[in-house]
Amino acid sequence: MFPPPPSPRPDADPLRRLLIALASLPDTVVAPEVLPEEDTDLDQPWHVIIFNDPVNLMSYVTMVIRRIFSYSKEKAETMMLDVHQKGQCIVWTGGKERAELYVRQLQEHQLLCSMKKAG
Repeated sequence: MFPPPPSPRPDADPLRRLLIALASLPDTVVAPEVLPEEDTDLDQPWHVIIFNDPVNLMSYVTMVIRRIFSYSKEKAETMMLDVHQKGQCIVWTGGKERAELYVRQLQEHQLLCSMKKAG
């Protein structure tokens, strides 16, 4: 019914070509030099900054700062006044991952904030 499939030529066999190519490689292979990755972003301190906005009450901003950072009432009020009078205030400085967490928490409370590398 159907003719038998043609027999492959020995030089057309992909496995045979691979074995021939491997046999032609030199015996010693020099691995490329791998440099360790340095993640300096995690080592450097980051600032968490709250910006002034016309929406949130000063008492609300103070309450959020106290709740998230566990600051005293006086410290939170001082930071809130800096935000109100100067337009922004650095409320925390430390590691990048913790800074990202604080920014997300502040944003969940509808405060304008960001983070940037210290220095």
